[in-house]
Amino acid sequence: MSLAPRAVLVHRTTEYEELLARHGTHGQAAFFLSSRGRSIEEVRERHERTRRALAEVAGAVPLQWRQTRVERADLDRFLFGPEDVVVVVGQDGLVANAAKYLSGQPVVGIDSDPGRNPGVLVRHRAAQARTLLPAATRTGADELTMVEAVTDDEQRLLALNEIYLGPPGHQTARYTLALDGADAEPEPQASSGVLVGTGTGATGWLRSLWQQRSSRLTLPAPTDPRLAWFVREAWPSPTTGTSRVEGALGSGEGLALTVESDRMVAFGDGMETDSLELT
Repeated sequence: MSLAPRAVLVHRTTEYEELLARHGTHGQAAFFLSSRGRSIEEVRERHERTRRALAEVAGAVPLQWRQTRVERADLDRFLFGPEDVVVVVGQDGLVANAAKYLSGQPVVGIDSDPGRNPGVLVRHRAAQARTLLPAATRTGADELTMVEAVTDDEQRLLALNEIYLGPPGHQTARYTLALDGADAEPEPQASSGVLVGTGTGATGWLRSLWQQRSSRLTLPAPTDPRLAWFVREAWPSPTTGTSRVEGALGSGEGLALTVESDRMVAFGDGMETDSLELT
């Protein structure tokens, strides 16, 4: 006998909740914002829209289903089950935050604040949840490409948007970069890090780098198996080069970094607290 589906509602703390946690009361938070030329009413209004969307989605879960909630900061400690239907209520980035911990569960993205989010991954409104949730268990879904980092001691890290490899602070990282199967010699580099991302990530951080340097590289689409990679602020010196600062990786191809700094980190989709140590 199989378990009934479980709806896992993924959300994140709102700015208003963060302000209250920091300043203690609504009045003190309002004073803090007003001293910086901002109104707390707009912040509270966005908070209320998010809470209403979360409540509406929770009320739309079929009665025979189980349901639970998980906050963004707790994703790396939450145990997802194979029968879960993951419902992300929030921004596009929250879908990526959750996806790196999943293994085939369907994800439904609900835009909690329409008009402020691009809506690339949170494509639906809370009012549609009553129809979307049952459909998620029986219909096909868009299968998006993910990027994976693997260390030489077999630690693994997955991301839906991109993986960042670089210094944990604002220092310069030193490493040697090589392309799998390339004839060219590996290149020693010094930079503020390397970004390797998917077609989904090409709508965010990757695209900002691509636009900044007026790159001619063709970015992948979300369902494209290709990855794109960029070196951030590569520094030319007598011992470090800048000839390899961007490229694409096809299916089965990889990018190899040999760490030469004391310490680098790798994290995916902005989840810095869940990173790999590279030494």
